Amino acid sequence: MIRILSVEDREVERFWRREFGYSAEVEQQVRVVLEQVREHGDRAVLQFTRQFDGAKLAPGNLRVSEKEIEEAYEQVDGEFLAALRRALDNIRRFHEKQKPQSWVETEDNGCILGQLYRPVNRVGIYVPGGSASYPSSVLMNAIPARVAGVPEIAMATPPRPDGKIVPHTLVAAAEAGVREIYKMGGAQAVAALAYGTETVPKVDKITGPGNIYVTLAKKLVYGQVDIDMLAGPSEILIIADETADPVHVAADLLSQAEHDPMASAVLITPSADLAQKVQQEVERQIET
Repeated sequence: MIRILSVEDREVERFWRREFGYSAEVEQQVRVVLEQVREHGDRAVLQFTRQFDGAKLAPGNLRVSEKEIEEAYEQVDGEFLAALRRALDNIRRFHEKQKPQSWVETEDNGCILGQLYRPVNRVGIYVPGGSASYPSSVLMNAIPARVAGVPEIAMATPPRPDGKIVPHTLVAAAEAGVREIYKMGGAQAVAALAYGTETVPKVDKITGPGNIYVTLAKKLVYGQVDIDMLAGPSEILIIADETADPVHVAADLLSQAEHDPMASAVLITPSADLAQKVQQEVERQIET
């Protein structure tokens, strides 16, 4: 249930003062996972996948098969596929314009100046998963790598307890040109990508969002590999008055709130009527 608070409420001040942090205990847990995967490879990845995701994978089943990708296409509808392809094209065109260009100039004195941009050889993208589906995270990480010309892209995403990957995530990966997909999540996935295992070749860079365990794992392997950034919980702040469409406001709030239990989705408005309508609309959209 989304709460409506007045600026006079004392709870508002506590809300603004909250801080995101992590305990030394959590970091130590992540260090243990990293070290176990580094020492024991696939065996440790499979063990942690069973422990944290409830999926009992066979040693040879860590990588998604072509058959599983084909079956995923049978489980998504045409409307989803059409929307996915539109999004893919939009993201690709944006990053093609954003791509930096190499250049070389020779000064009058014979000095040669320039910049040379080259893609890294191999990138690992992390996509949150399990019971949820984030095909947009696939596109936002895989397409820039494709545009940059990265030869090899590996994707890691947590499996469901049945050992399967959400079909929408698999289809998004296939559409983005990623066929090397691994059923692993959390710190163990970051470790496998950073250090390599019997099944997973190591990468040069890891990108993609995740929970506190994923974020800390990326922090700890930085230097062994490059990373994109250390992302905290998702946040969105919307400022709107009575002219705003509550349907759109609610959708924007939910688009960030779905990422993480620690996510913050906030609406600031002078209109009590809009606040109530957004509250109702959030509940309606959650149900649908």
